[in-house]
Amino acid sequence: MSLRGRAGVLTVARRLLAYGCVSMAVLSLVACVETPKPPVGPSPVPAPQTEPQPVPTPPLPEPLPSRPSQNLSALPGWEDTDPFIALEAVRGACAYRQGRQYARACDALKAQAFEQPEEIKQWLEARFRVERIEGEGLLTAYFVPEYPATTTPSPEFSQPVRTKPADLVLVDGAQMTPPQPAGKRFAARRVGELYVPYYTRAEIEAQPVTGPAYYMRPEDYFFMQIQGSGYLTLEDGTRFMAAYAADNGLPFVGIARTLTERGLMKKEQTSGEAIRQWLADNRGPVAQEVMNQNPRYAFFSIDMTKMEPLGAAAIPLPAGAAIAIDPSFHPYGDLYWVDADAGTLSGAFPAYRRMVAALDTGGAIRGKIRADLYMGHGDRAGREAGRVKHRLRLWRIVPTE
Repeated sequence: MSLRGRAGVLTVARRLLAYGCVSMAVLSLVACVETPKPPVGPSPVPAPQTEPQPVPTPPLPEPLPSRPSQNLSALPGWEDTDPFIALEAVRGACAYRQGRQYARACDALKAQAFEQPEEIKQWLEARFRVERIEGEGLLTAYFVPEYPATTTPSPEFSQPVRTKPADLVLVDGAQMTPPQPAGKRFAARRVGELYVPYYTRAEIEAQPVTGPAYYMRPEDYFFMQIQGSGYLTLEDGTRFMAAYAADNGLPFVGIARTLTERGLMKKEQTSGEAIRQWLADNRGPVAQEVMNQNPRYAFFSIDMTKMEPLGAAAIPLPAGAAIAIDPSFHPYGDLYWVDADAGTLSGAFPAYRRMVAALDTGGAIRGKIRADLYMGHGDRAGREAGRVKHRLRLWRIVPTE
């Protein structure tokens, strides 16, 4: 997501429920877990004798069907919304390519000083209108976690933080074996003259780590992959960011379903914090087997200087005012109104109604009425993010001019 890269991070419990989601089974006394073998498929067809070719940037998605525009005052929850969250969303949109369609409003905002919340709402109402996007979907949430880490492995801190492998490349689908849709990029590795899908989670974890590494608790690392990035703190107090660098390109599979289908957790109890606790309580081969049910795997880069998470749009994410979207339906940098209620997880807030900027994406964020709300970083943000699984309606915010 990005943070999904994630990603795949930036579902938590998303980008958790949703590289964003998470979650194994207490297998009856499994004596050992056999390392999965690479899938055996039909004899591969040689790929062209060329190096990976760059893929042209796809055009912006076509606008979705919407109703005629209305005033912001017509939005559900507008009267009770926090105008400062809306203002942060607008600033996030303005930071993306000089605001694009909002350029005039962004220029006006530079010289604007607000003294009262109502002044902000009046300013927004004068410059924006809304268009309803037909249909209903799902709102989840994610955050940037903060985790302890060590420089040496131990039974508790056994999971290495893996950086992007040198053999992972992105190639056009036409170069893949078996062939994939042309014009799209796929994560691959080269075997002889062929490009084949990259390794699964189980296959990656079976490979040794070479060189210096940082180590985390396995359940923490799994959740950091879902969120897309995280802050790590070493024993001596050194704090730095592990940022999303790449992923293996395989589909995301939430382990909440695995846990409920195996009778290990009740459906209404599969919040991010509850799933993480189950993984911690069953740390080892049992938890690893459940985590392996999600083949998608994120890799990270270690940055000792950058401490502010960026979304896929390469813009800092304002907490509570940014969402991850499916970029095949929604352009980065656009403003939206989310109206979400009917949460299904225990302890959830009843509703989320606010203006947000589309600044990120994630492996589990697919569809036109699908969004992942960025909550910020730390434990408090993580607890709230892990309880968001709400019915969603979306409005597009457009300039009055």
